[in-house]
Amino acid sequence: MHEKNIKFLRCVKCSGKVSLKIFKELDEIEEGFLICNNCKTKFPIINKIPILLADFITYLGNRPSLGGKLYGFAKTITMKQFIKKSLSNITTIYDDYSFAEQIWAHIYHTNRNSSFYTHIKSKLSELPSYEYVLEFGSSVGIISNFLRRKNNNVFGIDLSFFATMLAKEKSFTNSDFFVADLLNHPFKKKKFNLILALNILDVVEPHQILKKISNQISNGHVILSDPYDYVRGKRSVRFPLYEIDVRKKMRELGFSITNGTRTPSYIHWNLNINPRAKLAYKVDIIIGKK
Repeated sequence: MHEKNIKFLRCVKCSGKVSLKIFKELDEIEEGFLICNNCKTKFPIINKIPILLADFITYLGNRPSLGGKLYGFAKTITMKQFIKKSLSNITTIYDDYSFAEQIWAHIYHTNRNSSFYTHIKSKLSELPSYEYVLEFGSSVGIISNFLRRKNNNVFGIDLSFFATMLAKEKSFTNSDFFVADLLNHPFKKKKFNLILALNILDVVEPHQILKKISNQISNGHVILSDPYDYVRGKRSVRFPLYEIDVRKKMRELGFSITNGTRTPSYIHWNLNINPRAKLAYKVDIIIGKK
């Protein structure tokens, strides 16, 4: 994490301002804590990545094997003790999402040259340069790290620590990535000029994320994409929105839909899973302006 970005962050529990306690720093903060000045909650920074979650213990309860990885990444005794104590406070072990998140991070990374991303980059190249950019569901940072070439401050948020590690493989002074809940992230009321939410409507309630985006956009654009693949078992969203519904909701929230995306699109997004298997999606892209 870059120290200069602390001014944009707020506590995800009480919205208070946060302070830094740095344990290890080279070109950026490698390890330490963000500490809320109000409620005193500690949010760890491990392997350059801030983990800003209202309930870190439940997060680890859903990812117990990640806890062991974080313990191994930790460089200081203080951080190792914090992780060990957090793991000991887990009362219930849920499904371990760590394995799936690690696999999918690898899949997205190996498919980073997909024509889908080329199409998105082409659309982004048509937009002006902006001061503040936020990507919801930044994953391995394919688009966020492209955007940092043209825009001044680019931030990505994602729940997957493994994906965020890949996004942070290279350090750029004008981009930063955070592990956070998309609906309860540390930027709170901060306004952005460009917001992206690529292929996340099927993993977070569409009505809620669209409202969140609307509240945080200021004089700029939002780019959405999704294959509307809502069949995800017990992790499926409760109230899905499809092509026409998303556009209708965006207009209700005050967005105008730009030319070329007013009607549903079917952009190919092929993901090679392994030498014998691949997924072939047809993705809808929507660009809104506010």
